[in-house]
Amino acid sequence: MTNYGEIPALDSIRAARRALADLITETPVWRWRGPALAEAIGEETEVLLKLELFQYTGSFKPRGALTVMRNLEPAALAHGVTAVSAGNHAIAVAYAAQLLGASAKVVMPKTANPFRVAECRRYGAEIVFAENVQDAFIRVEEIQEAEKRIFVHPFEGPFTILGTATIGLEFATQVGELDAVIIPIGGGGLIAGMATALKQVQPRCLVYGVEPTGADAMYRSLAAGSPQSIPAVQTIADSLGAPMTLPYSFELCRRFVDEVVLVSDDELRQAMALLFSSMKLAVEPAGAAATAALCGPLRQRLRGKRVGVIVCGANIDSMTFGALLKGLV
Repeated sequence: MTNYGEIPALDSIRAARRALADLITETPVWRWRGPALAEAIGEETEVLLKLELFQYTGSFKPRGALTVMRNLEPAALAHGVTAVSAGNHAIAVAYAAQLLGASAKVVMPKTANPFRVAECRRYGAEIVFAENVQDAFIRVEEIQEAEKRIFVHPFEGPFTILGTATIGLEFATQVGELDAVIIPIGGGGLIAGMATALKQVQPRCLVYGVEPTGADAMYRSLAAGSPQSIPAVQTIADSLGAPMTLPYSFELCRRFVDEVVLVSDDELRQAMALLFSSMKLAVEPAGAAATAALCGPLRQRLRGKRVGVIVCGANIDSMTFGALLKGLV
């Protein structure tokens, strides 16, 4: 069994993917070409999109939630689970609980997108609202203690990382050798897992993380050499709005991630517009973060390279999507 002192080995990652079987789907890869992309980054850069937005529930999150919950003892699962999330993780935990016959109570900030709230309820979860992300973490601890529910963390822990590592292994298998991969960072669970897998399969592949300027906990943590918290989350990419980093995912990022870059909300909006106009993908801001980095801070460094870009989620309603592109949100 993986513990906090171990790096997930490829055999463990392969076993985790087999254990998920048909509870998740192998998401497709698309080679992105077209005049709009060429204008944005140059014609010589080859871009391969890993379309994890087509995962069940609309984001990558079920991989980690299911891996955690499938490794619980039946008696523990019988108490139910709880989670804290602005949306995607909450939806994934609700989905996993429904599949595994457990109850789910999730804590969401009151600003959570109504579409995501409705999706959680559609999968049968009970929802508790909190004032903000920081308060949500406090509320979920209270639920754990009072109801003995198991907390399914949104980004930290060995089983969460095993789940997200299956994306890295899957992507490498689908596309072969890459020069670089760009991965969004919220708390760090996605990039920690993917980078751990990718660096074992393709050691020379560069792994870049991307955070919004208003939610840069990992950027600060790597600069400081230890997990850090931020005083407030200020970004349209609420799915990337973790207020802190934590030891296990941080240590994996420190070992396997080559660099973290920052993008502004305006760059996220521009990337959303580009994905919509060129690829016909209506993604949430977090889903456009890797594209924003490709078109912004990493454009020159990755020119002429073979680059993997993770499109991590698309849980957004049409009105919010339109308002974001108009700069109204």
